[in-house]
Amino acid sequence: MKRLCLTMICALLGILAWLPAGHAADDMPDAEKMRFCKRIRDHAIQTLYNRDGGSPMRLYEEDGSNGPRIINVIIRRIYEDRGIATPKQAEDFGLATCNQMMGVAGGG
Repeated sequence: MKRLCLTMICALLGILAWLPAGHAADDMPDAEKMRFCKRIRDHAIQTLYNRDGGSPMRLYEEDGSNGPRIINVIIRRIYEDRGIATPKQAEDFGLATCNQMMGVAGGG
């Protein structure tokens, strides 16, 4: 009986160990958030080129994670705001928006 209980407990703990951990933005250190936002800014630059090249707006399918949600906000804003006209402006906007949405204090 003890062996059966021990086996069941170990099996349950094994299953729990393989479950995905919650990777909410609050759990990420600021340095990791800043690296994430530096990758996001590349999407902002590409979106500017797509918009200026006449490509239709293409949004990412949102799955509840931060990446697609933040990228979609940036894409929509760049397509709506013709004031974002240079790659530097798109880069700065993408980085600032991501840092704000991720809650990075003084990110850059």
